[in-house]
Amino acid sequence: MTKQYKAVLIGNGTMGGRHRARFEACGVKFVAVLDKECSDESVLTASIEGKDFDFAVVATPASSHYGYAKFFLERKIPVLVEKPLAISSDEAQELVDISLKNNTLLFVAQSECFNPLFLNFRKHFLLELNGFLGAGDKLPAVRLEFRREHRYSPRCRDVDVSVDLLVHDLGLFFTLFRYGDVEVSFRTSAESRDRARLYLKVVRGPYRGVTADFYVNRDSDVDVRTISVSYGRQGGSPGSDYTVSLAHYLENGDIAHIPDSLENEHRFFLKLLDGACCDWGKRLAQTAANSVKVAVHR
Repeated sequence: MTKQYKAVLIGNGTMGGRHRARFEACGVKFVAVLDKECSDESVLTASIEGKDFDFAVVATPASSHYGYAKFFLERKIPVLVEKPLAISSDEAQELVDISLKNNTLLFVAQSECFNPLFLNFRKHFLLELNGFLGAGDKLPAVRLEFRREHRYSPRCRDVDVSVDLLVHDLGLFFTLFRYGDVEVSFRTSAESRDRARLYLKVVRGPYRGVTADFYVNRDSDVDVRTISVSYGRQGGSPGSDYTVSLAHYLENGDIAHIPDSLENEHRFFLKLLDGACCDWGKRLAQTAANSVKVAVHR
């Protein structure tokens, strides 16, 4: 960092504590920490009045993200919001539009996008696809399967599983393929708040024909975070089928969080505050909004 940043934290629960610890490890000083939600704007204003700070971190329940993010963006205060950005398409896009209008940084904490395991997968997968195209070959039938499951937890129960978990993998998908090139081909009904399935298809652009299946379950017997790739065999296609885990596992089968993901995320956010990678920051905010749009489909 080129300066000593100061911040305020709204929501000091599990994720709020993680964000605070990681930022403090990067030298950020928190001048205010609000443990409880402040639904009354005047109370929030009074809580931060007179405090000198450079950005805000919002790690409250998902249903309140929109209100807090809008509060700070309208005051031209940069904000990092825990995923999801919002719980409706209109709210998510409105926040992106306000950030662009006010030239104020909006960053959504979808740390899986900074997971070194995913970044390595992304690099090699795109090299594979572009290798087919560069050789003048027709792209084979490519199918991706994103699977994310975990055991029941009382956290994040204010929203259904699509907004809680599906946005993670949609965020990954939209770093691979353009939102405007993709259409929804199938989604499950909203019969369960804890399980969902979604199928997407790339219908335009150089990767036309690629399909992706998404399955999320937050009341499962297992903990799984994987991306699987399969290639249709055409003319002796050299492509191989494989599965990549996005997590490390403990001996008892539980998932061990990868600290590099959060560390990479926070360091990138601080670079954006320093004025670097501005276009990337804007694209990531729009990707987060697009993920909400597809997850809620409204």
